[in-house]
This record gives sequence, structure tokens and C-alpha cells, in this order.
Amino acid sequence: MAADKKRGAQTARDMVISLAVIVLAAWVIYLFVPHDESKDPVKPVSYRVELASARRAAPYPVAAPQGLPKEWRATSVRYTADGPTGAAWHLGFMTPDNEYAAVEQSDDERPGRFIDEVTQGAEKTGKTQQAGGTEWARYTGSKYDALVAESEDGKSVTVVTGTATFQQLGKLAGSLELKQDKPEAPAKEKAAEKAAE
Repeated sequence: MAADKKRGAQTARDMVISLAVIVLAAWVIYLFVPHDESKDPVKPVSYRVELASARRAAPYPVAAPQGLPKEWRATSVRYTADGPTGAAWHLGFMTPDNEYAAVEQSDDERPGRFIDEVTQGAEKTGKTQQAGGTEWARYTGSKYDALVAESEDGKSVTVVTGTATFQQLGKLAGSLELKQDKPEAPAKEKAAEKAAE
């Protein structure tokens, strides 16, 4: 009986010593790993290549900002040609005051489904906002607010959404340039077209 108590006390003591060693090791690692508190944790990304590719591939003019101040940092970019919500373009930013804002586009046959997904359930308010010569419908939600505009031909929808204020979302929406680049025809096709003329 005494031997069992002694063994139990040793086991408890060994666990406490092991825990102390682990905590000490973690503290030493923390001290020697450099960390700069003043460094910006946001890792900006370049989106030039993805934008050029999307503008060649998308069935609609793809939106990207022109002349947006450098304090707006791009943080994510992707183009999906055939996702569940159609051909979808995404370009995410951190605003100068570290709020999230994104440009989302799609040719989804049911734009309401796409809007609901990218705004995380925001609902139409019935109000509008002018930005960049376009009238945008305002949406508000518990997580994201949004500005939404359908293309003139009704074949795509552009959503500017995020945690940013409507003023900031309007600034991003107002800076958008919609452009579509048709891929060049191969040389043989060009020659055949010329010969036909």
C-alpha cells in the first residue's frame, strides 16, 4: 500500500517536472524567435497575371481597380472558370484602416444565389449609391455590406462587398475598370481571314 502511494506521488511529481520543462522550452523558443510587432501582418499579393488571364478567359468584362491609392492592399485573387456559381472572379483587399473589401463577379444564371454567397447573406435595402457613373444597389448584412450592379446585358453581376464602410466600398466600386481581352486568333486563321478579304 505504501509502495503504491509512493509510486503515485512520483508519477505526479514527474508530470509536474515534465510540464515545467515543456513550458521552459516554449518560453526559450519564444525569446529567440524574432517577431516584429510593428510589421504589417497583411501580405499583399500581385494580381496582374491573374487579371490578364481572367480578362482573356471570362465570358464578361472583368473588373479591377484603376488609380486606387497604394494603401489599399490586394490580399487575395482567383478566377474560377466553371464553379458552382458560374465563371467567378474574386479580388480581395485590405482598406487603409484594415477593413476587408472585395470585388466579386459571376455569370451565374441565378445572380441572387451568387450575391447571397459572397455577401454571406446580406439583404437588399432598397437604397442605391452612385459610384463611378454606375448606380449600385445597397445590401446590408450581419457580416458584410455590399454594393451590387448587374451588367447592362444582364449576363453578369458585380458585387463590391466586405466589412468596409459604404463610403470605402463606394471608393472601390468607383475605381473599377471593366475590361475583356479576346485572345488573338492563331496566325493561320489570320492569314485565312486576310485571304478571304
